Formats: sequence, C-alpha cells, structure tokens
Amino acid sequence: MAKKARNPVSQSPLRRKGCVHKRNTLFSALLLSLTCSPASARALQEILNDGTLRVGVALYAPWAMRGPSGELTGFEIDVARKLAEDMGVEAEFNVYSRERIILGLESGEIDIIAAGLSITPERALRVNFSQPYARSGTTLATNLATTATVVNLEDLNDSAYTIAAVTGTVAEALIDRIFPRVQPQFFEDLESASAALIDGTVDAYLENEPVPTFLALENPTKVDVPLPDPLLQTRDAFAVNKGDADFVIFLNAWIIARESDTWLQTIHDYWFETLRWRR
Repeated sequence: MAKKARNPVSQSPLRRKGCVHKRNTLFSALLLSLTCSPASARALQEILNDGTLRVGVALYAPWAMRGPSGELTGFEIDVARKLAEDMGVEAEFNVYSRERIILGLESGEIDIIAAGLSITPERALRVNFSQPYARSGTTLATNLATTATVVNLEDLNDSAYTIAAVTGTVAEALIDRIFPRVQPQFFEDLESASAALIDGTVDAYLENEPVPTFLALENPTKVDVPLPDPLLQTRDAFAVNKGDADFVIFLNAWIIARESDTWLQTIHDYWFETLRWRR
C-alpha cells in the first residue's frame, strides 16, 4: 500500500503560530526603535516646512564664541544666520565640542554643521559636504627683528633659526617636513608659543590661522606674516546628513551666489583679517 504523500506546504498549528509570533516581534522591535528615537535627520523640505534650521557650531574664536551677555557671535554665526534668512527660516544654534559635532548631526539633533569643518575623506564617509565656502590652514609667523635678513623659505631653513609649534598639532610635523634643518621648539599651548615669538626667543612660529594673522595685527612692529598663503591649506564646508542630495545642491548654489556678490568674502575679511570685532 502506497504511503500518503505529505503536503510540503502544510505545517503544524504550533509551527505556523511561531512564525507569526516571530514576525510580530521583529515588527514591534523596529517600530519601537523608530518611535523611541529622540530626534531624526530632516530633509531640506522638512526644514522649510518647520521654519527652523538647527545649526551645530563649535566654540573657537572667531568662528563662534560667546559675547559679553552670553550671546553667540562670530563668522559661522553670521554665515548660518544669512543662510537661514535666505531659506526663509530661523536659525537655531546648538553648541558642541569639535569631537562630538558630527555625532550630533548623525543622531538627528541638528540639520547642518557650520563650524569651520575641514573637508577630509574620513569625514566624507560619515557626512555629505557642500563645496568649500572658506579656507584656512597652517601659516608661518616670523619675528621681524630676528629674521630681518631672511628673503625666502630656504633662507629660514637653517640651523641658525628656531621655529616653534604647539605639541601634538599638524604644525609639529610640518616643521620637520618643510624646515628639516632648523631647531624646532615645542610648546604646550599657543599662548606660550606666541609669547616666545613676540619676545624673540624663537624666530618663527607655525600655527593655524587666524592666530598668526592676529599676532601680526596685535604686534605690527614685532611680528610679520610674510607668506600670502598658508603652508598647508584646508577647505571648510557645510556638512549635512547622508541621503539628502537636494540640501547639498541648495547649499552649493547658495555659496556660489554669496561668493559672486562678495558677501562671503566681506564677512570673512571682517572676522579674520581685522580685529574690529573685538571692540
């Protein structure tokens, strides 16, 4: 007698119930993770609908700083407010440490980073950058008296000269690369290095802008910034979350427009080429 073939589709009620239960559990877990999230990344249209642009900044003069009454001021504050104005929304600022600001964007706490954030391949794996709207970098400041006979960089690359840098910075490695024959001297902070340059203890000082420019403006008879461009340049850009191409396209268009009408250059020169904002 032939055996009755088993229906391959048929399953016991217990097995079928287990599959349904598993699917419900997975769906519930997914729903819970979405509803319990404290914030979420917003697309450009959602920002426009809400009327508020949440901006992440980091305190570092003159990019962003606290005024006498605790209000935020600085280059990035002016840029973000102008951007929000042109979008027809209000700028809402959130202050982060530089180490945590990208995490704030990824978690959805903010919509955009405007914090002098340099474009790097590592960061581009986590965020979408706009095109650059500012430039920065590591610049050489020199003591006018002790380098009076120096005509070019090769003249300065001599064991008779001492160049300062702050320990642990990009400038520390840059001295060895560009000035291998000088005597390097490293300091724990920029205040100590700046003081050594002003009093002539060192002949030159490599530091990120705008420190060298401000030293020259504050001490015009003692300090000079002899080179027109930084020895090592970086490009600063807005950063937004992955996935919203419309936002990046708008930011690029905004940067082009504000460069064309010289607004960006004018506001950059005010904060980085003068000390009028300190009054």
